[in-house]
Amino acid sequence: MSLIVVGLNHRTVPVDLLERMAVPETALAKALHDLESREHLLEVAILSTCNRTEIYAYCSRFHAAVGDVSQFLADYSGASTEELAAHLYTYYDDAAVNHLFTVAAGLDSMIVGENEILGQVRDAWTRANDAGTSATLLGITFRHAIEAGKRVRTETELNRHPVSVASAAVAVAGERMGGFEGARVLVIGAGEMGEGMAMAVALRDIDQLTVANRSADRAESLAGKVRGRVVELDALPIELADADLVFASTGSSEVLIERATVEVAMRNRHIRPLYIVDVALPRDFDPGVGQIPGVTLLDLDDLKDYAQRSSVRRREEIGRARTIVAHEVERYLDERRQRIVAPVVGALHRHGRSVRDGELERFAAKLVGLDPEARAAVEALVDGIVNKLLHEPTVRLKDAAGTDRGDLFVDSVRALFALDDDLDG
Repeated sequence: MSLIVVGLNHRTVPVDLLERMAVPETALAKALHDLESREHLLEVAILSTCNRTEIYAYCSRFHAAVGDVSQFLADYSGASTEELAAHLYTYYDDAAVNHLFTVAAGLDSMIVGENEILGQVRDAWTRANDAGTSATLLGITFRHAIEAGKRVRTETELNRHPVSVASAAVAVAGERMGGFEGARVLVIGAGEMGEGMAMAVALRDIDQLTVANRSADRAESLAGKVRGRVVELDALPIELADADLVFASTGSSEVLIERATVEVAMRNRHIRPLYIVDVALPRDFDPGVGQIPGVTLLDLDDLKDYAQRSSVRRREEIGRARTIVAHEVERYLDERRQRIVAPVVGALHRHGRSVRDGELERFAAKLVGLDPEARAAVEALVDGIVNKLLHEPTVRLKDAAGTDRGDLFVDSVRALFALDDDLDG
């Protein structure tokens, strides 16, 4: 059984294709069960964020499993498998483990070291558990990946000055606008991303912050944290006419603000420019909004330059983080190799104890006249012989675990000591 990763991210596809691949939380359980029902996928989890959609799976056959995942992504997005082939990446076994650990550490994100991804990896694992599509193997892998991500957070400076998609969105907006002084800011969406952008921009010299969200309770909660005001989504046409800067990050599965709505708002702005940063996936604003005179529409693609500049400044810490990830991957792989060998080692030692017990039972009548001290000496002698005979095979099995030679040793020991019945039991 092998681990595979099949996916696409901000590096391999433009936003318009990436948003077609996004799996919102409301569709996640159905998507997981769809994947698990395919012939060659045994355990599955989906990591879908504004930067990536990736399928993690333990599978019975590598190429067939990749085909199952590719077909799922094509069915889900409406794209052809040929269209996807140029954009999908695939990792297998050790490389798949390394990729997951790198993702959890924030090293594969558009904003290197961003804060959100570790929680998103944890959520992907939790959702798979809740749906019943993640069993022992995937759980162990994700749990260790999260541990690796935590080490990077605590042992490097990548997160001492937090960088995230939310903070990058605010920074890029500030660069385009030439500052925030006196700006009237509208935040659409009060989820984790919306809260991150609201909290970041609230620290700037703005004039007013307004929060719009489908859930009034969440909007009120966020507005309380940033001393903002709350409006309903129905009020967006009026609010767009008044705002200088808009951040959008709802979980809507379709366009929330059409071009016509913004055109009407712009007619009531008296030539004041409007800046919109749409980091939702799928996007909240009709992409055609960017063609309206006076409107600057930024999306995830526009954050890439900022991300690259951020990576250069933080290169030294990135190197330290990669060293930690490499260490954690090797530790995980070593533990996995030992887990593979452990049942055979256990069966071998049970076999040895069984032979010992059988021989002592066979000679019980001859040993009955021994005093307790002599009896103990005989049993210790037998134990010592058995343990010495099994010591070298045990050491060699463990040392060679995970290699072709180790596989040969495992098969040989199982055959030579007839251990299959013990293992199957």
